[in-house]
Amino acid sequence: MSRKVCVVTGTRAEFGLLRWLMQEIANTPALELQVVATGMHLSPEFGSTYREIEEAGFVIDARVEMLLSADTNTAVTKSMGLGVIGFADAYERLQPDIVVVLGDRFEIFAATSAALIAGLPVAHLHGGETTEGAFDEAIRHSITKMSHLHFVAADEYRRRVIQLGEQPERVFNVGGMGIDAIKRIKLLSREELEQSLDFTLGARNLLITFHPVTLEGGASSSAQMDELLAALEALEDTHLIFTMPNADTGGRELSAMVQAFVDSHPNARVFTSLGQLRYFSCLAQVDAVVGNSSSGLAEAPSFGIGTINIGDRQKGRLQARSVIDCEPTRQAISKALKHLYSPQFQQTLASVENPYGTGGASEAITKVLAEYPLDRILKKSFYNLPAAEAF
Repeated sequence: MSRKVCVVTGTRAEFGLLRWLMQEIANTPALELQVVATGMHLSPEFGSTYREIEEAGFVIDARVEMLLSADTNTAVTKSMGLGVIGFADAYERLQPDIVVVLGDRFEIFAATSAALIAGLPVAHLHGGETTEGAFDEAIRHSITKMSHLHFVAADEYRRRVIQLGEQPERVFNVGGMGIDAIKRIKLLSREELEQSLDFTLGARNLLITFHPVTLEGGASSSAQMDELLAALEALEDTHLIFTMPNADTGGRELSAMVQAFVDSHPNARVFTSLGQLRYFSCLAQVDAVVGNSSSGLAEAPSFGIGTINIGDRQKGRLQARSVIDCEPTRQAISKALKHLYSPQFQQTLASVENPYGTGGASEAITKVLAEYPLDRILKKSFYNLPAAEAF
């Protein structure tokens, strides 16, 4: 009998990371893939990106509607409650043997909470990481404690998951999920990309994604976005490609600010969702990723381009030498942009190594999902660090 593996996905970026793992699961005779779409995938406001799942050849076995038409703290909290209800129904109907989740978003917290109460084993991807500027930090570590198998992207993250009390034999360092996609996907040429975007690239090009800084409040996020846009406005002969913020607290205000900027700047375009093919094709053509997205740290270094990492949202993550950290002020961002284009910095990019590995995560995870015994996995004992490692 095949082991039923239920993969939960709630965002465009998350599906991009999960896609090749899903394909490996679907191609493995010992496994049966189940797909649950939720969150932004089901929202027209965020591009109804569930279509990308279907276009990739996957069948969506359940849809869990949970996003409310607001982005306040109250709305996000209520969305989590709706998600728990919806996932309870989905799991009851699908009867999976194990649930696979990735990352740290509130949709995934709801999915994992429901799985815990349903008595379902959970495999968590990309645990052990830190993002000090967002409540995703606490959510990620909470998901770790509700999960039973852990697939991390680096040795440092493996140690942190074990430090949280997880048994070492259940924590696997498989590298970053995004590296698999980079190695497998056939990118668009510059001309094909321009045609797909309906946008001509310039001599200099930047890809910008700035998400709300959820632990600093909406006013702070909008103030930081204002500083970023002011720095970008001062650039000359630079074309700008924006992707919209996530469905986090305060995200709508940031989206409105980006749209207003693009409407008044012919050198800029904004996209609700680029999809993985166009996004990675952009990374292959632009000079840098600018903003506070994890992709600037996890995927951009593999393309030999720079990253300007603004503020504290990604503070604590491993990063390559191609990442330039800066404060969220127009002066600091402008200084970082000047450093980005300096000959000295550009010369260093050819030798940059991505700390998230060289690929192979999807195959490694699938092997564990197919072979690891699940009969006694639900009862967890807390792993205490040896005395020499505890301090």
